[in-house]
Amino acid sequence: MSVTYLTTEELSLRIHYDCRTIRERLMDAVLLDGTHYIRPFGGRKILFMWEAIERDMKMPLPSQTIHIPMANRRVCRG
Repeated sequence: MSVTYLTTEELSLRIHYDCRTIRERLMDAVLLDGTHYIRPFGGRKILFMWEAIERDMKMPLPSQTIHIPMANRRVCRG
């Protein structure tokens, strides 16, 4: 299977996020080392694996809110 490696700038153009946002907010929160990106040869350079990112972007996130059923058949989200 072929893997498309992208720099932070190239990934930024594909997903329409700023490079700084990718580095500061997405890395290690939703983009995981070894799954979505690598540091080749143990260096500082980061290469993102496009196929893994594209696959996981389409997956829904598990709900992180608490749903409490109420007597009026509504749901309270906490």
